[in-house]
Amino acid sequence: MCLGVPGRIIEIDDSGDLRMAKVDFGGIVREACLEYVPEAKLGDYTVIHVGFAISLLSEEEAQESLAMLREIVDLEAELGSE
Repeated sequence: MCLGVPGRIIEIDDSGDLRMAKVDFGGIVREACLEYVPEAKLGDYTVIHVGFAISLLSEEEAQESLAMLREIVDLEAELGSE
């Protein structure tokens, strides 16, 4: 199963060969490539998959996705992992 996680772009670096960004996932910051979403700008929400931003989404859509991910984690904790 593949998982794309939404995050907020907090910093953009255009200085290298690839357009890169620091993306905040609710307090965890990771670097991601923005080459697939050249229109991305500071403050935008994006879906990150294996280190690449693959689409942009609204803040509302990002929050809904994060809420669903939290529910999945809570359900897994409640059921117990094998």
